Amino acid sequence: MTSIDPNPSYRVQLRDDRPPLTQPAMSNDVDRHSRVRLTSRWMEINGRPAIPVAGELHFSRVQRERWEEELRLLVASGITMVSTYMFWIHHEPERGQISFEDNLDVAAFLGAAERVGLDVILRIGPWCHGEVRNGGFPDWVLEAAPHSRTNDPDYLRLAEGWYASVAEQVRSFCGPDGRIVGIQLENELYDQPEHIATLKKLARKVGFSAPLWTATGWGGAILPEHEVFPLYSGYADGFWADQGSVWDDSFRDHFTFTHVWDDPGVGGDQREEGVEILVRPVDPEFPPATCELGGGMATAYHRRPLARGRDIAAVANTKIGNGSLWQGFYMYAGGTNPVDHVQESHSTGYPNDLPRFDYDFQAAVGSTGRPGSGLALFREHNAFLAAFGERLADMYSSLPDGAPVSVHDLRTLRWAVRSDGTQGVVFINTHQPYEPLAAAEGVQLTIATADGARVIPDRPIDIPSGLIARWPLGLDIAGVTIDWATASLAGLIDGPIPTLVLHAHDGVEPRIMFAGLEASPRDLVVGETFVVSDSLRILVIDDAQAERLWYFPSELIDSAEAVWFEEGSLVVRASSTPDVRRWVDGNWVAVEVATDSLPQTTSLPFQQVAGAGDAPSRYGEFAGRSSAPTDEQFDAVAGVWRIARPLTSALNDGDRVEIVIDFDGDVAQLRADGELFADKFWDGLVWRVDISHIPADRELTLHISPIASQSVIDLDPGARARVDAAGSLCAIRTVEQVTSVRWSPTSW
Repeated sequence: MTSIDPNPSYRVQLRDDRPPLTQPAMSNDVDRHSRVRLTSRWMEINGRPAIPVAGELHFSRVQRERWEEELRLLVASGITMVSTYMFWIHHEPERGQISFEDNLDVAAFLGAAERVGLDVILRIGPWCHGEVRNGGFPDWVLEAAPHSRTNDPDYLRLAEGWYASVAEQVRSFCGPDGRIVGIQLENELYDQPEHIATLKKLARKVGFSAPLWTATGWGGAILPEHEVFPLYSGYADGFWADQGSVWDDSFRDHFTFTHVWDDPGVGGDQREEGVEILVRPVDPEFPPATCELGGGMATAYHRRPLARGRDIAAVANTKIGNGSLWQGFYMYAGGTNPVDHVQESHSTGYPNDLPRFDYDFQAAVGSTGRPGSGLALFREHNAFLAAFGERLADMYSSLPDGAPVSVHDLRTLRWAVRSDGTQGVVFINTHQPYEPLAAAEGVQLTIATADGARVIPDRPIDIPSGLIARWPLGLDIAGVTIDWATASLAGLIDGPIPTLVLHAHDGVEPRIMFAGLEASPRDLVVGETFVVSDSLRILVIDDAQAERLWYFPSELIDSAEAVWFEEGSLVVRASSTPDVRRWVDGNWVAVEVATDSLPQTTSLPFQQVAGAGDAPSRYGEFAGRSSAPTDEQFDAVAGVWRIARPLTSALNDGDRVEIVIDFDGDVAQLRADGELFADKFWDGLVWRVDISHIPADRELTLHISPIASQSVIDLDPGARARVDAAGSLCAIRTVEQVTSVRWSPTSW
């Protein structure tokens, strides 16, 4: 790896450029709340500054019996708020036939959130997007009010009726003590501030209330002043980019420390061609905050990026270094469309074809409820904010003198400091996808604080490419001041002697300097634990152990499987006996667990019953983007395999059956007795489908259309290389049935 100039100016002058501290009318003069309050610089939770973390979960895309478990899993991974859309088309596809039953029971979902202790951001639309047909409008709305998303009287009458129906379901969760602490109006509406203000009046009229009223602020949105809290986004990549486009600068932006929050890329496929986007500064009445950090990424037919956990973690870390006061991940938990043909598609005038059912989103929690690749990294990010968010909330962000001036500068070290002038955190990012950032040799950072210049570390070190770091700077923790460390702050666990977890990254020499305690820095050894001044225990972990840790206020759990707490008791979900350890008084103690269910993984035989045809270069196109095959086109070329599924013994409450398919091809469909119930656009990843609700006596068939080197589809480079090497792909590698169950400790 090429290193940067060996003599750059690694210097930062701490500058507080924030607007004056004020109290907006929102949450202070109106809609006061017992737990949540807003200032122009931070949010207060339970009377103390905090940096909340929201995770998106669409209740109507998840089976009702899984809601509470997934919400508990969100809590276990450090989420403090859950955000969810109200998709009108899910609830009222036919005019006057509205449903809030079964998986559409929003009141039951809010009740589950209340039981697990999560506050809720309700995104009530009426237009939501979320890759749903018509942005969530039922077809009849467009017919009855063609001038939608404006103050057209016909449309406003329909919108008010929708709002009133939802308010009737959720009113008991609003108010000064309610779980609904935020209401988002509309979504990605750029030039209708009067309409957004009108929607707020309608929502309040029918009974909604919340301390936070939000709207998406990206894309140069013009919002009504003082009426809505603007929230921003940050995606590592996006399915919405044009066919054949390179990695866009709007994605590169999020791997660079900056104080520009607007994002012209997200939602760009919804704007008319030629519309100029004016990037706007943050409204000084509100702190910079996000509602859509890409917690994963959907796949469109024409473009199928992979959302790797490290990419997302780098964006999240950069946003905190930039000064974010609220982290919101979209999606945090994936799902499945509740019925067929409600996805956005070319046939409905949308520039992208989306899968008919699949909305896994490569999220931290996948569509089957299983942890995804990014969850471990998110847990550490969230644990850091839980431990240090109160102090970070009133710390401003400063960029170094030699900060990169272009997103195409891959050589200059990317770093920033968030500080109150004397103490803080140094944020470093040398990771991004597609275009690796350079390593840095001989690095010493000079930080001009109110107490004088600090140089860290005490001797030059090398910083590798791919680092995502949070180094302490003069932080007082349990009475011990860490002058600096070259290991990342992870979490802080309560106890008679609190435990600070420091993450020593591969390729970085881990050292620590305590102010006033030792004359020289101390080397850190991975796996060691030691106590400082009888008041702070330090545990040093490496990259491998970081993948396994779960942080709770007074518990630290080591487990490769999903864990959470119910009624104070630990629960583990696993398909075989899990290896679980608990941190007790400075030692790891094995936790014995047991279950009354039958966990198992079974390889399923499959038999090809129809051969595949030839893949065309395109089945069709719209707006310059390849179209997904129609039913007729798909069936004409798809290979068909019959999957022999064993007769499953009776399942206990909480047992979950997944089918795990490793296949090669273009589009895959699972059918039960000929009825489609799951689909996926191939991206090179294994496909997991929850089949707990599919009776074992129904015939399962897997239908796969071929993909070929001439197929006009944008794939991740690794997947594209596999296609090009083979010329054409259409095959099943393996099929497994996995039954995961709940495990409980036999002693604690």
